[in-house]
Amino acid sequence: MTDPVQNPDQGAEIRRLEKINRALMARVERDMNGLSSDFGLFQADVALESQVRERTCELENALTENEKITRALALANESLAKEHDQQRKLIRQLEDTHQQLLQSEKLAAIGQLAAGVAHEINNPIGFVSSNLRTLSDYVAKLMQLIDLYQARLDLNGSDDSVRSIREFRESIDLEFLREDTAALIAESKDGADRVRRIVQDLRDFSRPGEEEWLWVDLRHGLDSTLNVVWNEIKYKADVVKAYADMPLVECLASQVNQVFMNLLLNAAQAIDGHGKITLRTGQAEGGVFVAVTDTGQGMEQAVIERIFDPFYTTKPVGSGTGLGLSVSYGIVCKHGGRIEVQSKVGNGSTFTLWLPLARA
Repeated sequence: MTDPVQNPDQGAEIRRLEKINRALMARVERDMNGLSSDFGLFQADVALESQVRERTCELENALTENEKITRALALANESLAKEHDQQRKLIRQLEDTHQQLLQSEKLAAIGQLAAGVAHEINNPIGFVSSNLRTLSDYVAKLMQLIDLYQARLDLNGSDDSVRSIREFRESIDLEFLREDTAALIAESKDGADRVRRIVQDLRDFSRPGEEEWLWVDLRHGLDSTLNVVWNEIKYKADVVKAYADMPLVECLASQVNQVFMNLLLNAAQAIDGHGKITLRTGQAEGGVFVAVTDTGQGMEQAVIERIFDPFYTTKPVGSGTGLGLSVSYGIVCKHGGRIEVQSKVGNGSTFTLWLPLARA
């Protein structure tokens, strides 16, 4: 069967329809591609929103943790502030206790010094009084002799008056009286000078209330302190001085003298029977030193390690407070110095005080 012959108008219409079909297919394809692209964007939006929610939750959790940490830090700071307040209170209490201990040691030292100074002053005052009584008797006799001479002159030199003058002169031993009178006066002056020195040394040692830094010669302070405590030392030891030249030192003189007193008394108390205390001074290491060496019992290493601890003492109960060396250590540290100890059982001890020339 043969195909019917197509009309030219029908062919054109078919071509037009095919063209329209192709256009519609292209549009549908474009629309489908557009829908696919919008779905992709939708999926991206959903994923982004999910990520935003996750990040938001993480940020909220982080903020919550930050708030917890902030509260914990605030509590910790409050606790630290309380601890600092407690530490400041404790430091003030320790300072008050140290001052009380220092005052207690000073009072104990003053009590000990009072007995020694009273004894030292009593000796020269005693012989001054005795000498003055004897001198008074001598002067009375001299006055009697002068009266006899005067009577002899009044009688124009009668033999009886001359004889009585000679007899009285022989009875009172005028030559001895004349010599002894001069000696008594000299001893009385020496005794008065000793009293003056003791009082001066005691004043130099104590200097009550002095807190002024001064440039002083430590040798003078050492001698003054030695005179003050001499009653405690003279029966226990001979003192040998080996002083070398040294410059002036800026210090609190009364406090350094208290250190000297503690070292001297400890040296004397460490000696059994009678021994020797050697005092040496000098300059070295950019500062000065004062060394006190005794021929006492010496110390073991365990004792040396604790000797500066408060209330530690090797003396019998009731014989010491255990504060002397502790207070001395504090004074030396306050001056920027140090105390060194060398000792061996049976061979005595040496305490060396080192001080800088000027305070830091």
